[in-house]
Amino acid sequence: MRLVVGLGNPGKKYKSNRHNIGFTFLDSYFKAKNLKFKKRIKYDYLILDNVIFIKPKTYMNRSGEAVTSILTKYRIDEILVIVDDIHLPIGEIRIRKSGGNGGHNGLRSIVSTLGSTEFGRIRIGVGSPEEKDLSNYVLSDFSKEEILTLNNVFEMLNILLENYQNNDFDQLINEYSKYKKSYSEKILKSQDR
Repeated sequence: MRLVVGLGNPGKKYKSNRHNIGFTFLDSYFKAKNLKFKKRIKYDYLILDNVIFIKPKTYMNRSGEAVTSILTKYRIDEILVIVDDIHLPIGEIRIRKSGGNGGHNGLRSIVSTLGSTEFGRIRIGVGSPEEKDLSNYVLSDFSKEEILTLNNVFEMLNILLENYQNNDFDQLINEYSKYKKSYSEKILKSQDR
């Protein structure tokens, strides 16, 4: 089985935060399919065919605990994490097969518990803070204009996630490469409105 982890913090207080884009995307993706997450102590989950989707309820800094909990229940062959990235502008997506944590506490926790950086990531740009207080920025909500851009981002992510479920990570990267130019143009047009 494969595991897709959308990162975020549980609770209404954090629902629309930049840091919660992993949760927000998975909620949007499954709402369109009329599917709801089931609840466990450390995570909410949903299983489709051979893919388990989870939203950790352990808070961002301890996301690895939820991943470890899943690994004790299922044999997982591949992990894909959907995460916010302050180093990318709003609307940009970066897909990587492995890598460091980029200063992200959720990724840091997963790397620490797995003892490995060898897992896939979809990084979604949330923009960079003007102020120095990073925690205030990632815990702030998106503006109305940014939400319009994210709606276009989510359309692209829907295509990528469908592809990932039916194929594998290499095919996901190929699909992204195929759409990358036209996708970037679409995002720029949405920002010009």
